[in-house]
Amino acid sequence: MNQDADEQFSPDQIVAALLDQSGCSVCLSSDSVALPSVEGVLAVVDDVRELMFPGIHRTRMPPLSDAANHYYSLLEQLQSRLRVEIGRAMAHSRAARLRIHGRLTGSSDAPLPSAARITNQFLNRIPELRRILNTDVNAAFNGDPAAKTHEEILLCYPGIEAVYVYRIAHELLLLGVPYLPRIMTEWAHRETGIDIHPGAAIGESFFIDHGTGVVIGETCVIGKSVTLYQGVTLGAWSFPRDEEGNLIRGTKRHPTLEDDVIVYSNATILGGTTVIGTGSRIGSSVSLNRSVPANTIVTIERPSLRFREAA
Repeated sequence: MNQDADEQFSPDQIVAALLDQSGCSVCLSSDSVALPSVEGVLAVVDDVRELMFPGIHRTRMPPLSDAANHYYSLLEQLQSRLRVEIGRAMAHSRAARLRIHGRLTGSSDAPLPSAARITNQFLNRIPELRRILNTDVNAAFNGDPAAKTHEEILLCYPGIEAVYVYRIAHELLLLGVPYLPRIMTEWAHRETGIDIHPGAAIGESFFIDHGTGVVIGETCVIGKSVTLYQGVTLGAWSFPRDEEGNLIRGTKRHPTLEDDVIVYSNATILGGTTVIGTGSRIGSSVSLNRSVPANTIVTIERPSLRFREAA
């Protein structure tokens, strides 16, 4: 008997079932407010990169004599794109909260901030963002003897790519923009293997070497001139819940690293009250959930190697 003949394709039944599920919490109803476009958000990331580092990741470097026109054109394009995506994100976030909670409370009752105003606030921060990113690139160049030029770092280093996207996303998060920051950092996570939540607060001259598997949680606080190696996790020790079993949000769950800290490969540091003091070194594969004083080296006592003749 032909089994394929028994499995009939019924588009009417499929469409009916999908329509019947349209009211579920994870489905978009036909009258939903438009979501931001992932393609548009990533175009914003590309435009900001070109403003900060002209010619990187694009086909040609604009001539110095035309630099001003190049910047003006990019700013106009970026302003238009970003205003649209911010407007969509804020409108949809408000509608989603209203749908979930049935009403808006507190500051949520206020009119939506102007997407144009938030866009302009972000654009005004680009020179400062560029300054901070230059300190990150310098930290990579000074911290990695394999780096031959600053341009090589911008073109090739996944740590710089992840940090660059994080810094854009963090600024948007500080301005109260929903969706866009997570779209950006999760895209960078997929591209680089480095997971930085846009809510983390990270000081300048930050360097992630190699980078694969690095995780930096939402409430991390990281000082200046900090270096992380591959596989480092700055995570939460536990997730507190209220009396009804719901996760308590908005508490500090992730560690603090003060200035000039180095964390070597595959180390794990957990907990919102955990503080790694200034100038400390956390060795490879160390696991910590308690604070470390300044200028402390933490390592694991490893068992000695044993060599014997193969049978």
